[in-house]
Amino acid sequence: MSVLLAALSALCYGAADFSGGFTARRSPLVPVLVTSQAAGALLALAFVLASGEAVPAGRDLAWGAAAGVAGAVGLAFLYRGIAAGLVAIVSPTAALVGAAIPVAFGILSGEHPSPAALAGSAICLPAILLLSWERGGVADRRALRSALAHALLAGTFIGLFFIALARSSPGSGLWPVLAARGASITLLVVAAFLSRQRLAVSRAGALPTLVAGVTDMAANVLFLLATREGLLSLAVIVASLYPAPTVLLARVFFREHIPPVRALGLAFAVAGIALIGLR
Repeated sequence: MSVLLAALSALCYGAADFSGGFTARRSPLVPVLVTSQAAGALLALAFVLASGEAVPAGRDLAWGAAAGVAGAVGLAFLYRGIAAGLVAIVSPTAALVGAAIPVAFGILSGEHPSPAALAGSAICLPAILLLSWERGGVADRRALRSALAHALLAGTFIGLFFIALARSSPGSGLWPVLAARGASITLLVVAAFLSRQRLAVSRAGALPTLVAGVTDMAANVLFLLATREGLLSLAVIVASLYPAPTVLLARVFFREHIPPVRALGLAFAVAGIALIGLR
């Protein structure tokens, strides 16, 4: 069940990235992020109210808030690196680091994946790299160092997001994802205020923005449930394959060509998930 939940989480993360990226082409980034995250917060609030779960201990809310802060900071470094035109370095490196850190944390915390699951993880790690790979060169060593710095910081904070969210107790229900979203929205609103940006999205981008927020929140919920059903080290590997659905959606809606390197990544992803599922 954990692998299935993590795979559905990857699907939702991919759909969120696709929808958010579509909107960001037409609207400023900060308003898109604030609006999408607000939509996700409303969904999380609906889940919490429908479950009837009492407010958990402050520790669980703190882990959720920490996850939200880490996620927001990670996205800031990621988008800043990409904005510099260094997608070919920033995107794949951040994706790989963001998966590797929680995997190492899980194993060091005492998790013991089966040999088949370890083999699947070994296949999925390069799949993440291949799926997020972009063409492009780096002009000089200074630009390369900057790209690597942004990628490592982005991946580190994204990895910390996964770890912090997974540290909440099962008895806390979905309150941690609501706390995470509240913390990230607060940071983004402050950023918008300091940069004097209006929190308005174009009419054409309203629906994709809402879709991005809802699917991103659904992905967070599914990932949290996956970590409670199984091992963090395996759940994060599968969830980090989110570039796969993004690639497929771009193919379906924009008729984008899937280059051989990404097709190989898709094949690795399918094989890796199959092996992890055998555990």
